[in-house]
Order: sequence, then structure tokens, then C-alpha cells
Amino acid sequence: MILCVSNQKKLPFKTVLMDSWYATQRLMGLIDNMEKIYYCPLKTNRLVDDTGGVEKYKSIGELSWNSSEKISGKIVKIIMFSKR
Repeated sequence: MILCVSNQKKLPFKTVLMDSWYATQRLMGLIDNMEKIYYCPLKTNRLVDDTGGVEKYKSIGELSWNSSEKISGKIVKIIMFSKR
């Protein structure tokens, strides 16, 4: 795995860009524990919160997106993930 190699070789990095195929709780948790930032598309059936806990979790397909978020994406809290 590239993250293990980068740690062993002491390769500096701050962010990880990955495909939705790799967007698993285990891998994202590992990246999060390393205090790195990750960007990835998520499958539309994932339950997320983009309101900071004001509303209940909902599927990505139910989120509203403004024009800049459609281009840049948005930060969401994925259900069953740490609070960080």
C-alpha cells in the first residue's frame, strides 16, 4: 500500500487523492489517524452530514449543491466515522 511505503521511506505528503473504489472506512480512518487530508468521490448511497449535526444523515444523492460545490466538492461527515 502506498501509504505504508511513504511512511517507511519518510516521503513527505499532506494530502491523499483517491478514487471512490478506495473510499473505505478502514483506509480513510488510517489516513485520518495520520493527520492527513484526503479527497475522494463517494458513492451516492453513503450517508453523510453537511450541516454540522443540525440535520440527520442523508444519502449523498439527497444533498443540495451550490455552483461552486459542484465544481470543488464539499466537506461532509460520513456516518460511523470519527468526529475529527
